[in-house]
Amino acid sequence: MLTIGVIGAGQIGSAIARVLAETGKYRVVASRRRVEKVKDLERLGVKLTRVNREVAEESDVIFISVKPYKVPEVLNEVSDLLRGKLLISVAAAISISKLEKLAPEAKVVRAMPNIALKVKAGFIAYSRGSKVSEEDVKLVREIFSEMGYCMEVDENLMDAVTALSGSGPAYVAILVEAMAHAGLKVGLPRDLAYASSAYTIYGTAKMILDLELHPAMIKEMVLTPGGTTIEGIFYLEGGGIRTAMMKAVEAATRRAREIAEKLNASS
Repeated sequence: MLTIGVIGAGQIGSAIARVLAETGKYRVVASRRRVEKVKDLERLGVKLTRVNREVAEESDVIFISVKPYKVPEVLNEVSDLLRGKLLISVAAAISISKLEKLAPEAKVVRAMPNIALKVKAGFIAYSRGSKVSEEDVKLVREIFSEMGYCMEVDENLMDAVTALSGSGPAYVAILVEAMAHAGLKVGLPRDLAYASSAYTIYGTAKMILDLELHPAMIKEMVLTPGGTTIEGIFYLEGGGIRTAMMKAVEAATRRAREIAEKLNASS
């Protein structure tokens, strides 16, 4: 059985460990300084440790899921144990070239998942390093497919991916909350307002993905002349919802690039 290690079982790392352990296909080892915070993972068979080297030594594939500024320290600690192993970094902003410099014997993959992998509906973008073979990519895709939908991208797109899909659940959560508050304003009970808002977004996304419909087509399905939908859209457009979203992603991308430039500077 393939052993997958997770160094840094925080929000994303513990979600990765949980999803992979639940499949029953992998042995999972995970590290965290405060392991008591993720003790529930043991019920799924995850081996927990405070020792990063233990994870690196025992695992065939290692996820590094620590804060970006911690990546150099952690890889300096375990790099001698990574020879020929797949190292998948889900730390934002750290470039493949930086990762390969820190772990020269590893086969490096840089990835950006989002938190929706907790419910196996994440979007995971990944880029391969110089030592990664097609067989390695096949394995990476098999692992990521347990967490949601994955797509290989050019590394130069990663900052924008981070800003759009990595940060995206926060944007969508604000939209759900705004819709639910609108429901409250017109008299809907709280549970109905939140459930109808969340399922409306879920169902619309499913139509886009499963039926391959352009968002504009779905909008046209709902619009009727002089009806309720066009009245609502009139106020959304007046509020600049499209411009606000574009500016948000643009600003987040700019910030991601600033962080990347700082973290990937030679040291």
